[in-house]
Amino acid sequence: MYRALVRTCVAVVLLTAAYAWVVWYRTGTTERRVIARLEQQREELQQQKQQLQDVVDRLGTAKRVADVIVTDQQSPAGQTPTTKLLFVEYDRTGRPMAPREIVVRGTTAHVEAMVIEFEPAKVVKGDPLAGHAIALFTRIFGEHDTPAAATPIDTPGQIPAFYQNADAKVSAFEQRLWQTFWQLSRDAGLRSEMGVHVAVGKGVWGPFEPDVLYTLTLQPDGNLSRTAEPVRGAYGTYIRLLRDRLGQASAGE
Repeated sequence: MYRALVRTCVAVVLLTAAYAWVVWYRTGTTERRVIARLEQQREELQQQKQQLQDVVDRLGTAKRVADVIVTDQQSPAGQTPTTKLLFVEYDRTGRPMAPREIVVRGTTAHVEAMVIEFEPAKVVKGDPLAGHAIALFTRIFGEHDTPAAATPIDTPGQIPAFYQNADAKVSAFEQRLWQTFWQLSRDAGLRSEMGVHVAVGKGVWGPFEPDVLYTLTLQPDGNLSRTAEPVRGAYGTYIRLLRDRLGQASAGE
């Protein structure tokens, strides 16, 4: 009788210990899984923050500047005037990039840009993109042109030449921003997913006249401005000589 009682007690103790071990193991496994999941989330957030910082380092302090001059302007009697523009953008070191010739119908031209501004709430989270915007030039067209017939500047879905750098690492996040640039303006769900507050077009317009240097500036915060000043000195003389030669060549054809 006594031995049976002892065996029963021992069995109960062993079962209790086994049950406690199972509970401990399961609890520990759950905790370990939770900890592992939290650690993975932390690493993902850290990686995303680093990607955002990379975007800021590449884009957040850079402003795009382009000079525009009129190389030819024709106003035939009874016909729509045309203006030939020379568009020269400068890279991030201040060196001129490949020039572009753009012809618009009219003497007034519109220059447009697309701007992505990030969520203000990111300021609270310490997001490095707070207060910054990504912007690109989109198109130029004259007052007698339709927007659909405008001359494009940056190619949709591609990183503009201004921002390209063979030595710079472009994150998947930044690649996706450029690839979905135009989609962001009409897709609220995508904007929320990528932390974008607004994606909107901005523009400046005005007359373009000979012997005037027009400077277009696209700031890191997305503001687009247009200034004008007379072309002075040897540059002005050279432009006039070049225009005269082009006019003489056209008359001789």
